[in-house]
Amino acid sequence: MSSPDPSVSAATKLSAGGPGRKRSWTVGTLTYTAGGLAILFFWLLWGDFAWQMRERSVNPVLQVMLKQFGSSDFLNGLLLASIPAMLAVFIGPVLSYKSDRHRGRMGRRIPFLLYSTPFAAASLFFMACTPWLGAQLHGFLGDSSPGLNVCVLWAIGIAWTLFEVSALASNMLFGALVNDVVPKEMLGRFFGLFRACSLLAGILFNRAIFAHSDDYYAAIFIGLGLLFGVGFTLMCFQVKEGEYPPPPPPDPKRPPGFLSACKTYYRECYTNSYYLAIFLVTGIAALSFTPVNLFSVFYADSIGMSRQSYGDHLAVTYMFSLVAAYFLGWLADRFHPLRMGILSLGLYVLVMIWGGFTATNPQHFGIAFVAHGVVSGMFMTTTASLAARLYPHSLFAQFASAAGLLAALMNASFPLVLGYVLDNTGRDYRQTFFWSAALALIGVLGLLFIHSKWKRLGGATNYTPPAVN
Repeated sequence: MSSPDPSVSAATKLSAGGPGRKRSWTVGTLTYTAGGLAILFFWLLWGDFAWQMRERSVNPVLQVMLKQFGSSDFLNGLLLASIPAMLAVFIGPVLSYKSDRHRGRMGRRIPFLLYSTPFAAASLFFMACTPWLGAQLHGFLGDSSPGLNVCVLWAIGIAWTLFEVSALASNMLFGALVNDVVPKEMLGRFFGLFRACSLLAGILFNRAIFAHSDDYYAAIFIGLGLLFGVGFTLMCFQVKEGEYPPPPPPDPKRPPGFLSACKTYYRECYTNSYYLAIFLVTGIAALSFTPVNLFSVFYADSIGMSRQSYGDHLAVTYMFSLVAAYFLGWLADRFHPLRMGILSLGLYVLVMIWGGFTATNPQHFGIAFVAHGVVSGMFMTTTASLAARLYPHSLFAQFASAAGLLAALMNASFPLVLGYVLDNTGRDYRQTFFWSAALALIGVLGLLFIHSKWKRLGGATNYTPPAVN
């Protein structure tokens, strides 16, 4: 892969060496032997496990809490999807812009990850206290209280917002760290291992913890906070970033400051139609999994599936995906993540159409739900390295956040619309499968369009990202 990006001069090289020389991998100024690469993978995967336990667990436990305290589907969509998305719109560009241009003793990603981790852990402790805090507020307001459940939901909303703010750095910059320290030719397989680690976290949570979430959500939140706080901090201290070229110089025609930085960000990210198409299409593709994911717990309840059975089906999903994860990463390295994404998302369209017509009882819903998880996981695993293959290396976090910003706008608005529709159509959750099928079909057509542009830019062997204005 070639690139005009100066930060990838000598890009990522594989040195086989001559007789007696050890094989080595290089990315930027970092060089790894096989042993060094194994140590890097260990610590990144350890950090990923702590992160994924948080990501896999917090939303399902929150869904259980919201159900216990009588939340509507509109409020569920607002808290679980729209608020996080809107926060990403405002905070994400600032974080990514600052991180790409930061040069410090610990690198350009780790300082942001390290300093935000304690706050994310503390917000989970706060989440554990929300029922008690809501009860205190209810008692304090007395006759003026809107009700115990409403007070608790207020407390949950505040705690959840604080959590999303503090978790944004890890959500947005962990992938950028991986892109900076993992050799390019290993990215697909590494993200396959990342996916496997994520699935192990999901299996552990759903097999051992989720069935107890109705009664022990406070203890679960406290445990997740401790695991994430300690585990992610250890990873930040053990992974070393290399040296980076100087950041792009400020434009002498533009005065320094926040507004100038905003103009630079939007000019660099949103004035090239190719990058804009990637942002929109990948956002729609990712959004196609939201309808089923967001309302799956409520769907299962509506057709009489027990909490234990739901957790078991989710664990089965993760087991299938776990077995395939490294192989899928290899396929992405072999055939390119763009091609694999088209294939897997096309298969997802067919699975969702089938599920929409058949998932009317626990047995059929279980099959459709497992198929949804396996095929959507196939897409996520094979396309995990897609951004690293398509965006300019030196501005990777900035371009990733630009894609995330558009995706956030979709995620902020669409769940509200879907929640409103479900609230006003008798909560027929079969609709979620048809919504997912429609969005995935749009995503397939968009990926085919990007593929045609990608081939004209050099394709798998000579791809050159378009220059940034």
